[in-house]
Amino acid sequence: MTSKTPLGKLPAAVFGDLDIPRYPQAVIDAFLALEDLTGTVSDAMDELGLCGVVPGCDLPPTLPGRRMAGPALTLRNVEQRDDAYKGAKDRISKMAEIEAHNLAEPGDVLVIEGVPGISNMGGLSAAIAKRQGEAGAVIDGAIRDVEQSRSQDFPIWSRGVSSITGKWRLETVAINGIVHIRGVQVRPGDLVVADEGAICFIPREAVETVLKRAQEIGEGEARRYRDIQDGMPIPELARRTHVYKFSQDQREAT
Repeated sequence: MTSKTPLGKLPAAVFGDLDIPRYPQAVIDAFLALEDLTGTVSDAMDELGLCGVVPGCDLPPTLPGRRMAGPALTLRNVEQRDDAYKGAKDRISKMAEIEAHNLAEPGDVLVIEGVPGISNMGGLSAAIAKRQGEAGAVIDGAIRDVEQSRSQDFPIWSRGVSSITGKWRLETVAINGIVHIRGVQVRPGDLVVADEGAICFIPREAVETVLKRAQEIGEGEARRYRDIQDGMPIPELARRTHVYKFSQDQREAT
């Protein structure tokens, strides 16, 4: 149970649970050890009937080649009713991702259902996230100050870049509630797995099952690559396609 309390920038009703489900480091490390991280996880989720994958072309990363796995700390932004001039004149910002950073534990992933064309996260917020030990952020909306987050080695997956500040335009209306990222429902504590290819949101109750199946798929792909490199004829590769889909124990059982 966390000893952290909200900072008071938002009404209490905005917050869901202050704690989120988290995972043993061994589980996180096992996902990151997958050679084709989101490829095998996406395939495993397909086979298990789980819908939770956003393609990398929809939310590309700011740091190409980066891989990430961690529990989702969720936040939802909407556009304010007041115009930006009023907010700027009165110096009133209703954005409050700092409340999420305050609840974060090392390894968490900040997942924001945001607004396109307006920055939902900037360099200062990324610096706080990095200091808190967050693994990265996934934002269904725009971001700014990309050179700052890159220099801090903090990866963000987002719709793109916009220097238009959300500070006077956006309002944070939920923290640690259900959010939707490119149509995918994400709950606090769902496992986020991401690389250049995709962002996978694994329901927390299915994490172990997905990991096991992804490892089996990865092992099968590794065998197939070895057979290709060893010169196995194409007809034999085609005949053996089904063999690569299962672990050794499963093949022996069939």
